[in-house]
Amino acid sequence: MASADQVKALLRSHLEGDDTRFYSIAMQVAAREAKMGHGKLAEELRALIDQAKARRVTSSDGQAVPIGKPRGELANLLTVSYPKNRLVDMVLADDLEQQLERIIREQRHAAEILSHGLQPRRKLLLVGPPGTGKTMTASVLAGELGLPLFEVRLDGLMTKFMGETAAKLRQIFEATQQARGVYFFDEFDAIGSQRGLTNDVGEVRRILNSFLQMIEQDQSQSLILGATNHPEILDNALFRRFDDLLHYELPDEKHISSVLKARLQPKAVKSISWKRLASKAVGLSYAELTRAADEVLKTALIDRKNQISEKDVCLSLEERRSLSNRLGGESF
Repeated sequence: MASADQVKALLRSHLEGDDTRFYSIAMQVAAREAKMGHGKLAEELRALIDQAKARRVTSSDGQAVPIGKPRGELANLLTVSYPKNRLVDMVLADDLEQQLERIIREQRHAAEILSHGLQPRRKLLLVGPPGTGKTMTASVLAGELGLPLFEVRLDGLMTKFMGETAAKLRQIFEATQQARGVYFFDEFDAIGSQRGLTNDVGEVRRILNSFLQMIEQDQSQSLILGATNHPEILDNALFRRFDDLLHYELPDEKHISSVLKARLQPKAVKSISWKRLASKAVGLSYAELTRAADEVLKTALIDRKNQISEKDVCLSLEERRSLSNRLGGESF
């Protein structure tokens, strides 16, 4: 059971209204029970903690309640949100969907896994072109697990002063211990670029070395996600620090058709050929397909059109491709 110090800390944090501290100590109690071989009790405790967090996320009027909201200097390093996304909201390749299902399943049974001396997957590296679902994955994991999503603000993290970025990284990793959540490092190559690159400077090496040390030592219950469009410039040592590597690709015709149908079928004419549209949209990302579909819906709404034709969708896809090409192929 909880130690005397933990009981006092729980009561003190409750009296002070410090939910983040309360949940952190409660998770420590659950972890202690798991290590003592009390797997069932640990799992029950974690389930109760997750239920309590879920209730606190929305107030009676449905508005978000900022549990775990970063304070002080952390407010400049992390932004918090409470996604409701689910895995079924994503169109994914079969192998990637299976990877995410396994991660979610392991997290939901984390106490049982820990009680047997094993570790659930929670340090994930997401690689792939822009607009293929990496950011959406962070939201889905948070939504599926009922956790807050903390997005790392690189503009607040990266500084020109020697040693300051590493110190800020330390604050973020301390936060993973204090507030369980999904911590998302987008554009991760800003931190993890190879130490041998020709334009490398000593500070870049120090930042990477600090990150390698911190992620290896991290024993929190939080999920840590790094996402990059440029895996080729990541330092090789990083790949060994993550539990799983998730590859994202541009959608093929089958998945393009699925995205367009999911967004447009309710308002589309019956004669529309999703297969023909998909063949014309090869090379566009999931994000670009979604935006093209939304443009069609908005235009139909403004023009008071009850149905969407194949020509409407085709024109929107061509416009999206043209815009993407002008921007050098980057999804925005």
